[in-house]
Amino acid sequence: MNGPDPAQPQQFVDDVKAGPGGAMTDEVGVVTGELTVSTTLRPDGRAEVAVQYTGAEEWYVLTGSPVPLPPAGLEALHRSLLDRISQGGGAQAGP
Repeated sequence: MNGPDPAQPQQFVDDVKAGPGGAMTDEVGVVTGELTVSTTLRPDGRAEVAVQYTGAEEWYVLTGSPVPLPPAGLEALHRSLLDRISQGGGAQAGP
């Protein structure tokens, strides 16, 4: 089989250290420290972004998620989010 499996959602997951001021979540407010970020393509063409404390079980929605998929694609969005979170300042998924 060539290409991604359409039955599996396209997803990127990476660890990042949140910068000062962390990342803003809908459920618990700001999270800081070592985080795992998941960016998943939804069937409606938007991307869902979630974060968790690295090694934890509970995921939190990054405020502003879901977001429109940019022309550069899901991986570019994910990399941009990692950069934003590493800068901190209450990073959000939206602009």
